Amino acid sequence: MLAGIILAAALARLLPHPPNATPIAAIALFGGACFRGRWAAFLVPLGAMLLSDVVLGLTRYQAYSLFPLQAVVYACFLAESALGRLIADRRSVWRIGAAGLAGSLVFFVVTNFAVWVGGTLYPLTAAGLVECYTAAIPYFRNTLLGDAVCITILFSVLALLENRAAWMREPAPRAA
Repeated sequence: MLAGIILAAALARLLPHPPNATPIAAIALFGGACFRGRWAAFLVPLGAMLLSDVVLGLTRYQAYSLFPLQAVVYACFLAESALGRLIADRRSVWRIGAAGLAGSLVFFVVTNFAVWVGGTLYPLTAAGLVECYTAAIPYFRNTLLGDAVCITILFSVLALLENRAAWMREPAPRAA
């Protein structure tokens, strides 16, 4: 199942889509909240990113696409998985929504700060930082929308399956 999720997420990045509107962050949050194994929660989004980055680098960008900024992007997805771990035992619509919003905000703030610090697109001044964040607002809108849609789909399908299939439900705690 994990390999299937990685492959589906990697393929989603390869299909035409608005910039920053992919299911990777949603899968990271979902994995953190739902996978029993801690390693799986963190490795699934990283595996999807790595696989799709290699394919994109070899096909679209004519070079391996792990640019220095990618380490920051990968770290943001690890943070999203960590947010999922925080809500794992207390999943609710509000907590899932808040964790998704927090993940989108972290991604926006951290990756755009890294772009600014890179120093090639914007001057390393307060005005340059503001310009960097301002230019990124349309991408943030795509991130929010993509994350909201994908998080809603993943957690809704899980809830439906848990309600319909007894084997998907968490086992009831045993009385002492």
